[in-house]
Amino acid sequence: MDNSIIVREATEADAYFAEIITNEMAESAKARGTGIAKRSPDYIKEKMSEGKAVIALTQSNEWVGFCYIESWEHEKFVANSGLIVSPAFRKTGVATLIKQKVFALSRKKYPDAKIFGLTTGLAVMKINSDLGYEPVTYSQLTSDDNFWKGCQSCVNYEILVSKERKNCMCTAMLYDPVEKAREAAEKKAHEAKPENFWGRSLRGDNRVFERWVKFKQFVLLKGWRKKNEPGEEKKPSLFGLFW
Repeated sequence: MDNSIIVREATEADAYFAEIITNEMAESAKARGTGIAKRSPDYIKEKMSEGKAVIALTQSNEWVGFCYIESWEHEKFVANSGLIVSPAFRKTGVATLIKQKVFALSRKKYPDAKIFGLTTGLAVMKINSDLGYEPVTYSQLTSDDNFWKGCQSCVNYEILVSKERKNCMCTAMLYDPVEKAREAAEKKAHEAKPENFWGRSLRGDNRVFERWVKFKQFVLLKGWRKKNEPGEEKKPSLFGLFW
């Protein structure tokens, strides 16, 4: 990626890019054959003036990319919406930088909010995953009707309605700060415990413990079957080795 690209919080001074941004959003949606919530230049300008947007520019002030923040249910949920990159700068890594910046801005402005997104793009899903988002069902997203009305301009809106807003072509992804804090606390507690012979504290990590139990059961069951097969020489039980 060109190191001369600057990714920063957008301001009122960037308002003259609003029409370029909304036109590119519409063209990109048309080219993909999918859709995004249609936004007007005035709406984009409003996000810029509120400090709820991120813009990418070259050193010569050429527009490169954009993304903005929306909040729902009294700031209980936050969405990073409208990610768009100029065709000339796609596949350069700038989308990742924009997503990282708008994610950090969302955490700063709404530290307790759940951050979510709906996307059909595999690249965006990968970026979201790297940021800590996890795939979820639509029922785990905001129930605010105003958010879902924004999908009316999408070509797949009829599918969403027919599925009673429970599913559609987009993949729902969510970052839950409460869940992440819990995971961090569990990890810290796990690291403070003595390690077993595998180098992990089984009781401090439920997933590891579950895999360990399944492995143990598999080995024991395999040993039991061999022991009881006709003509097979009886072998010492592995039970004592594991417990």
